[in-house]
Amino acid sequence: MQPTTPLVLCVLLSQVLLITSAEDLDCTPGFQQKLFHINQPAEFIEDQAILNLTFSDCKGNEKLHYEVSSPYFKVNNDGSLVALRNITAVGKTLFVHAQTPHAEDMAELVIVGGKDIRGSLQDIFKFERTSPVPRQKRSIVVSPILIPENQRQPFPRDVGKVVDSDRPEGSKFRLTGKGVDQEPKGIFRINENTGSVSVTRNLDRETIATYQLLVETIDVNGRTLEGPVPLEVIVIDQNDNRPIFQEGPYIGHVMEGSPTGTTVMRMTAFDADDPATDNALLRYNIRQQTPDRPSPNMFYIDPEKGDIVTVVSPALLDRETLENPKYELIIEAQDMAGLDVGLTGTATATIMIDDKNDHSPKFTKKEFQATVEEGAVGVIVNLTVEDKDDPTTGAWRAAYTIINGNPGQSFEIHTNPQTNEGMLSVVKPLDYEISAFHTLLIKVENEDPLVPDVSYGPSSTATVHITVLDVNEGPVFHPDPMMVTKQEHISVGSVLLTANATDPDSLQHQTIRYSVYKDPAGWLNINPINGTVDTTAVLDRESPFVHNSVYTALFLAIDSGNPPATGTGTLLITLEDVNDNAPFIYPTVAEVCDDAKNLSVVILGASDKDLHPNTDPFKFEIHKPTVPDKVWKISKINNTHALVSLLQNLNKANYHLPIMVTDSGKPPMTNITDLRVQVCSCKNSKVDCNTAGAPHFSTTAVLLLSFFSLARL
Repeated sequence: MQPTTPLVLCVLLSQVLLITSAEDLDCTPGFQQKLFHINQPAEFIEDQAILNLTFSDCKGNEKLHYEVSSPYFKVNNDGSLVALRNITAVGKTLFVHAQTPHAEDMAELVIVGGKDIRGSLQDIFKFERTSPVPRQKRSIVVSPILIPENQRQPFPRDVGKVVDSDRPEGSKFRLTGKGVDQEPKGIFRINENTGSVSVTRNLDRETIATYQLLVETIDVNGRTLEGPVPLEVIVIDQNDNRPIFQEGPYIGHVMEGSPTGTTVMRMTAFDADDPATDNALLRYNIRQQTPDRPSPNMFYIDPEKGDIVTVVSPALLDRETLENPKYELIIEAQDMAGLDVGLTGTATATIMIDDKNDHSPKFTKKEFQATVEEGAVGVIVNLTVEDKDDPTTGAWRAAYTIINGNPGQSFEIHTNPQTNEGMLSVVKPLDYEISAFHTLLIKVENEDPLVPDVSYGPSSTATVHITVLDVNEGPVFHPDPMMVTKQEHISVGSVLLTANATDPDSLQHQTIRYSVYKDPAGWLNINPINGTVDTTAVLDRESPFVHNSVYTALFLAIDSGNPPATGTGTLLITLEDVNDNAPFIYPTVAEVCDDAKNLSVVILGASDKDLHPNTDPFKFEIHKPTVPDKVWKISKINNTHALVSLLQNLNKANYHLPIMVTDSGKPPMTNITDLRVQVCSCKNSKVDCNTAGAPHFSTTAVLLLSFFSLARL
């Protein structure tokens, strides 16, 4: 058995929190000696120095502060460790933590012969650790290893040591975990005999901030004797990352005339270094302002928050007097709380001075002149205005209103969106004979309302004088259109009406002549002097030139001006119907089987070009003088249709049946039309009409039809 001396696993702590980016690492911040061994005395005497600790942060130890794991001890400013009162038992180990704004470290005091007192490093110093210090009753006791990132060669270098005075002979240390046998592999290793822990290359805290490892002792066969015990490696930050503005572009807006101290925008940067250190503690300032007038310091940035605010009086924030309403600020963010040793990053802030409607539009002159020919429409004059506000906003865009002189709504005014001018237009033709002059009063305003302390003045109204020019206007028919109703077939030379046209140019005393302009059927004539319209041909309601019983013709009225002016008038003649068209039947051909059981032959329809009451009901008859009795029959179906049927079967042949149809006009008109009936052979679902004989009709029928035809002539 080995002697029962205290088992101490000492992990040599490396420097903690080295806050520098370029400084030579020959000065290693931390305790010069990190591990001490003293024998347990009979009693620790109050205020009696136990040992002296030497700590340096390589920057003067400003604001150096010590903490001791036991509340019964303290470290004086000179580094001496003393007891606060007489005490005997304090445990097997004391830890001393030293810290400045630039570095921190921890030293360990092993008390040989001391009695075990339970506790953890997290409980002792009240700061977070991801893995607890093992219970003191174990042989392996592990403290965190702290390693600065970006260390220089040489590598490997020792960063701690595992000591186990109770370790059996032939046993070895084994280290496992991410960074050892897990990716990224090979960063840490342990001397299996001495327990010395080393790092093989430099570390990057921004890639991996902590490593969680396991330490254990094993026998020659690889079997675990004790452990595993968690070992935490903490990578201490260095200031190796510049602040970065990630959210650009940065564009802010502030209204002109805003009070001093108005917040424009906020700019914040990101620093990848440890946010718990000054390495990521940022301060902001404005490096440059462009342009630098009217003041080189138009804005201020809160060094801690990054808020950009105005610092000049509202009068200097006048958009209309500024050289440029856009300012560009170079904003710098510096870490290390803004100290000269801090790293910097910059970004550009663009600040737009926005316009407000503090200038009313003004006409460039009080009176405008315009001329326009009577009868014309369109723009007659452009009214010009001036406005100092931003042309891209409603504070500049003008809105015009005619406030007097437009009772007939003959004028309208609209804004030209490119020039902001008021385009005054005639929308209803003007008449020189009614009024040769017009005077309009027009006001102009902005689309956006004015600010409270600005109002529209006399310059926001103007007068427009309009002169109407006389032109030779064409005569005008009264009424137009002219309408008359006549019966068709009135005698040629009948007077329909007398056209009446007058000359609007009443002051010129001109004469008027008439002529036919459009007469599609050639039915009309007009007297050139008095405008009397009469017929030159028979008016036919059924003519293709008549639509819905209305015939349309156009006439001209020409004055004696130089050059002469012409007016056009329309005549609408409504033609009343007379019974001048005989009805006709359809169809005129039918087929029937010679052995048909259904003796119905065909349904006939009748039509008439005339209008009611000169059309249906129609009367259908068989012209009997030419047809044998007891063979054919015709029956009325309705006012326009009738059924032709046989009274007996007939031999196969072609038969001509004269059908007489009469309309309801007064006097009525009659028409006789031959219905050709083919009697066919119908056997085995086949109809054969080719063998039908010659048509069967009598000489008497031919004579009667001929006589009827002659009578119609």
